[in-house]
Amino acid sequence: MALTRREVLNPAEWNQALLRLPNPHVLQTWEWGAFKEQYGWRVHPLLWEENGAPRAAALTLFRRAGFLPARIAYVPRGPVLPWDDAGLIEAVLGDLEAVARRGGALFVKIDPEVEEGSPEGVLLTDLLSRRGWRPSEEQVQFRASLLLDLTRPPEALLAGMKPKWRYNVRLAERKGVRVRAGTVEDLPLLYAMYRETSLRDRFVIRPEAYYRDAWGKFIAAGLAHPFVAEVEGEPVAMVLLFRFGGRAWYMYGASRSLHRDRMPNHLLQWEAIRWAQAQGCTVYDLWGAPDTPDDESDPMWGVYRFKAGFGARYVRYIGAWDFPIQRSLYWLYTVAMPRVLALMRWQYWRRTGRR
Repeated sequence: MALTRREVLNPAEWNQALLRLPNPHVLQTWEWGAFKEQYGWRVHPLLWEENGAPRAAALTLFRRAGFLPARIAYVPRGPVLPWDDAGLIEAVLGDLEAVARRGGALFVKIDPEVEEGSPEGVLLTDLLSRRGWRPSEEQVQFRASLLLDLTRPPEALLAGMKPKWRYNVRLAERKGVRVRAGTVEDLPLLYAMYRETSLRDRFVIRPEAYYRDAWGKFIAAGLAHPFVAEVEGEPVAMVLLFRFGGRAWYMYGASRSLHRDRMPNHLLQWEAIRWAQAQGCTVYDLWGAPDTPDDESDPMWGVYRFKAGFGARYVRYIGAWDFPIQRSLYWLYTVAMPRVLALMRWQYWRRTGRR
């Protein structure tokens, strides 16, 4: 029986199909598509089947390309399929190109989690290049991450940490840090800590309403799980895990300036790791690392150092790739517009002295 493609309109059917594919990602779930629809995207969940069994899936998002008379298409952390099957890859890429073209897109972007330099990564990048895809100027998701293997027992996970990290976990326990599971009732607290962290570490976050949706709906669906570290009942840090299939993702974390000497973040991560393992996860994804981990001048290097201390393996993916459809508008959107915006920001900074 030949490979067939259809659009799935049932949430349970979509997620169940994803779970039958290798390495399904939470950004490919029905819930992620429903969340993005609240912020201007249109969703097309495409499923490829053979003999009634799922072979590939692509939660494909469309939205307007700024002021241009066209749209862009994006498959976040997808498509999902076995990346050692060249024939299937070709079929899925061809369909995505056709769907994007019919949808009036300037280009379609994919960023699957395929490791750079692996046999699958070499096969995929070769096929992409031969079909006219190109490495994207815009990496929407992190190109690199740190993965912790949860198939080992807890004592082996502890032994795999750097000695200082093991010491800090035990220190936090001795110093009275306690970790509790959070609920949707903690959303205002989670955002307050996240905002405090953003002001201290100087990174930009979205308005609270965005996180009420991004966090609250996933918590309610059982796909996100907050944990809060407290000292004598006072919240001092939080992490928010997303979980789907056999993987947990540490996507968000925050900490207050209080009681940092008691190392609450180390114990918080350890308890989150233990929880993910107890739920049957085999991988704990620490979600985001510098492209060049040896460069200590990278703004993410301190975060990378903290994550790496838990014994996770550094992984660099092939990154985002674009298939241009309307080539002149694609150049305008991806090259010319960013240059104009950068020039306008520079002129503003020069005139006002503010960044």
